Amino acid sequence: MADAKVIPFDDDHRSRGGAAQRPARRRGAGGRRQGGAQPAAVGDVQPLPGVASAREDEPVTAAAEQPRERAGDGPGEGSGGGAGSGDGTLERRVASGLAFLRRRLTGDYEVDDFGYDEELTDQVLMSLLRPVYEKYFRVEVKGMENIPSEGGALIVANHSGTVPVDGLMMQVAVHDHHPAGRHLRLLAADLVFMLPVVNELARKLGHTLACAEDAERLLGQGELVGVMPEGFKGIGKPFGERYKLQRFGRGGFVSTALRQRAPIIPCSIVGAEEIYPMIGNAKTLARLLGFPYFPLTPTFPWLGPLGAVPLPTKWTIQFGEPIPTDGYPPEAAEDPMLMFNLTDQVREQIQHTLYKLLVQRRSVFF
Repeated sequence: MADAKVIPFDDDHRSRGGAAQRPARRRGAGGRRQGGAQPAAVGDVQPLPGVASAREDEPVTAAAEQPRERAGDGPGEGSGGGAGSGDGTLERRVASGLAFLRRRLTGDYEVDDFGYDEELTDQVLMSLLRPVYEKYFRVEVKGMENIPSEGGALIVANHSGTVPVDGLMMQVAVHDHHPAGRHLRLLAADLVFMLPVVNELARKLGHTLACAEDAERLLGQGELVGVMPEGFKGIGKPFGERYKLQRFGRGGFVSTALRQRAPIIPCSIVGAEEIYPMIGNAKTLARLLGFPYFPLTPTFPWLGPLGAVPLPTKWTIQFGEPIPTDGYPPEAAEDPMLMFNLTDQVREQIQHTLYKLLVQRRSVFF
């Protein structure tokens, strides 16, 4: 869902733009959401008490970390306090759920100009993705302290896995483990927004078209933006080339970061390469379906729907040290040599971290 095809701001995608594909903003009476407080700006979000960022030598694991308080959860829930505390917890959950349903049925909620529905994401979509993140892939997160607590930043990650699950897991990692409770807005390919159901879900999760205009606007609003410049070359590469980074496009993401003076944060993901080992590509079938590739794995399509279940690999996501861009003059965004050097620096940092994580990994599945 994160992106079936990520083209990092190539010239042929600039002309398409993202604004024409955005759904209209839905508002309550008077142009604002009714019956509740407005969402806080990114810069106003305060760190939650009791949640500290992970140091690189103390990774955050999905099983070990105490998750930050979920939307609608009251203090002390699940703590097994005094008598009757379970009844109170149940009552709060039921009341919160009914209030949520009322807002959805009456249209008393808000989405932004890109179609992002923060309430639906926090209370429903993340709840569906979280068990996969915590129990199935058992994701371990490192370097969360490298993501700023406020302001725009561009997270650049490797892309792999045949099916783009890695972007979703990176989104859950930031949502659940960042001490400031930040949200990651992913840039996705146009193919994502052509698929029924997937299109709507991607918009609700905060994904938008991978074009420079949308990326610059989000960064200008102080959002965290995620991009995977390898695109199809990354997720569609053969299993024998796993963890070997493909070309990072033309460096358009660097130009975007320079224009907005936003730091670039390299991100390395280990574990996604093995969920669907791609041993072949049915190119004729892919052309007929309009897909960039049609994967053949040891289980798919031979086992039918069962073959589409990913292997339960053990994941590690590491966010590297930010690469600042605010020290360059405004005209630096048009300097092709600077863009090439910064793109190569980001790529090399991600590749080096991948090798380091692979050496430290004990097993693909444990």
